Amino acid sequence: MLGEYFHYGLLAALAIALLVAAFTDIRRRQIDNWLTAGIALAAPLFWWSSGLALWPDVAMQAGVAFAALAVLAGMFAFGMMGGGDVKLLAALALWIEPSWFLNLLIMMALVGGLLTIVMSAWHLFRRQRHKLAIPYGVAIATAGLWVLGVHYIPAAHAAAG
Repeated sequence: MLGEYFHYGLLAALAIALLVAAFTDIRRRQIDNWLTAGIALAAPLFWWSSGLALWPDVAMQAGVAFAALAVLAGMFAFGMMGGGDVKLLAALALWIEPSWFLNLLIMMALVGGLLTIVMSAWHLFRRQRHKLAIPYGVAIATAGLWVLGVHYIPAAHAAAG
C-alpha cells in the first residue's frame, strides 16, 4: 500500500514539474535545467516503484530516451527546437513507456501545431515586428499530462476497484 502511494506520488510530482515547465516557458521562453534534471534523476525511483526489470524494461526506457536526445539535439542544432524542449522531452522519455512515448510525440505535435497557429494569428493581429517564439514546453507538458491521465492514472482506478 505504501509503495502504491509512493508510485502515484512520483506521478503527481511529474505532473507538477510539467506544469512548472509550461508556465516558465510561457513567461520566460525557458525551461530550467534544474527542472529537467530533477525529472530525469527521479526516473529510476519511478522504475523501481513500477517494478520494471533492468532488462529489457529499463534498458528500453534508457534507449528511447537516448535516441530521443540524439534526434532532438540534431533538431536543436538546426534551430528547429529549443534546448530546454530537447532536454524536457529526453527526461520525459525516461518515464513514459516506449509505446506510449510515440503517442506523446503525436499529441505534442498536434498541440504544438495548434499553439503555433493561434500564436501566429495573435502575432499578426497585433502587428508585432519581433520574431515569434513559440513556448513549445506548453505542448510537451500538455502531451505529457495527457499520457499520464490516459495511461497511468486509470491503473489507479482499476487497482482500487
